[in-house]
Amino acid sequence: MNLNSKIYVAGHRGLVGSAIVNNLKDKGYTNVIGKTHHELDLLDQQAVAAFFENEKPEFVFLAAAKVGGIVANNTYRADFIYENLQIQNNIIHQSYKNGVKKLMFLGSTCIYPKNAPQPMPEECLLTDTLEYTNEPYAIAKIAGIKMCESYNLQYGTNYISVMPTNLYGPNDNFDLEKSHVLPALIRKIHLGKALEENNWDALREDLNRLPIEDVDGSASEDEIITKLDAYGIKKQPKTQNATPNTPQISIEIWGSGKPMREFLWSHDMADACVYLMENRDFKDTYSHSELDSESTPSQDGKTCEAVTSQPNTKNPKPNTANEVRNTHINIGTGVDISIKELAETIKTIVGFKGELYFNADKPDGTMKKLTDVSKLHGLGWKHTVELKEGIEKMYNWYKENI
Repeated sequence: MNLNSKIYVAGHRGLVGSAIVNNLKDKGYTNVIGKTHHELDLLDQQAVAAFFENEKPEFVFLAAAKVGGIVANNTYRADFIYENLQIQNNIIHQSYKNGVKKLMFLGSTCIYPKNAPQPMPEECLLTDTLEYTNEPYAIAKIAGIKMCESYNLQYGTNYISVMPTNLYGPNDNFDLEKSHVLPALIRKIHLGKALEENNWDALREDLNRLPIEDVDGSASEDEIITKLDAYGIKKQPKTQNATPNTPQISIEIWGSGKPMREFLWSHDMADACVYLMENRDFKDTYSHSELDSESTPSQDGKTCEAVTSQPNTKNPKPNTANEVRNTHINIGTGVDISIKELAETIKTIVGFKGELYFNADKPDGTMKKLTDVSKLHGLGWKHTVELKEGIEKMYNWYKENI
């Protein structure tokens, strides 16, 4: 990419897209374009075709997607598979038709099997069943990887797929119904602290900027307390045996707190994306000398074939000498943390003194999802922001902007 290259960032206002735009501008790129949903509906095939024909971008970052946490993924299953397939099909195909020089497709590490070996190498794609709660979203993202691979192999395009781990940072989604775990915990614990301190100004300011369903800062105290209670921010009734040190506010967190998760600062993710677009091509994403290998070991020595539920013993394995697979790149830190430890870290940073309650009757999701980042490191990039520093940055951003 040249500094005056025309670069289209799809989803430029989202968590990842906005970070990519900022990274590009910080590096001196002067012709970065983006369109809001009102300006361009990415679900509309004809509108996307007209946009590409008129604008003729040279490079594309496909960061637009319908995303959400475990509740949203499991509830709006049809929306997640339809909208994500439609967005990526429209953009990838129009990029090909209009001669885009290079495209980057952003997916998610939820593409990997529920029981994949840990850490998860790229080679484990499609080796077993997916986690049920986010299966529609994962299938859409797998389709995006295969679409990029297929256009590269058939048409000689230069499309790269990257699979980020759980991301967090400025412009994240803090909606308590639809957000991912880290921003949801930051907001819930922030609201819990305000309630704990009887700080109604802070509560009303937060709700005015981001109402919870139909409740904003103009609601009565009772209405606000009732709505917060429904989302697990609970004010405990005073008891006869209560002491000044007895927690008056508790925060309910879904699941046992035992699942392990990996988190990457969104600005680091953006830097990885721009680095790969500047320095790497599709041909760099797979080993040309090992196309005929039967299986690839993960870092812990397990092979991806070992996780298949029902190995095929009836039919011989086909010749794979000319097969190109698993060209996507994991983007992560290679370090994980339990949800319980994450919540305790946020509690300390926010300054909340109440109780954290883990509701084990609610689903945990996959127990461990750690990425193998060997391929990424081999391509020359490594993260710089550690989790505690990132949470502090994100909470400061939240207080100033939400």
